[in-house]
Amino acid sequence: MYVAFDHLPPQARVWIYQASRPLAEEELMSLLPRLATFAEEWTSHGRQLAASAQFLHRQFLVIGLDEAVAGASGCSIDASVRFVQELEQRLGVQLLEKSRMAFLVKGEVRQLTRRELRAAIGAGEVQADTLYFNNTLTTKAQLADQWPAPAGQTWLASYFAA
Repeated sequence: MYVAFDHLPPQARVWIYQASRPLAEEELMSLLPRLATFAEEWTSHGRQLAASAQFLHRQFLVIGLDEAVAGASGCSIDASVRFVQELEQRLGVQLLEKSRMAFLVKGEVRQLTRRELRAAIGAGEVQADTLYFNNTLTTKAQLADQWPAPAGQTWLASYFAA
């Protein structure tokens, strides 16, 4: 069953998928019904899941699930990945590719590989206080409190050690 994202509890599980490019407003608007339909129809072993899906910063698909209602099974997680793959095809973007890290630089999302990150740090373009989107967070509370977070306060801290 569809639940508005802001009505999911803080302990709700989240999955974050980073698009390879920002989505245009028209793309986002056309996706809203599809996101709601996915959340409405998503099940686990025949049980409806209390779920939501939304795009943040025009570039991050976030799927949320209230596991207190019903938890995701392997089959339901597979179904969500198939849904993400369908969105990739529909939009012509990558959402499942994980090798790029995203930072908020001058108000825009900038994606970097590890090699590019080292160069950007050396050039002073990315600093310890540059906001980093850690897409490995697993709860809505973490998403609200730690996403994005200063890169120097994440697993990237060693990149900024003197």
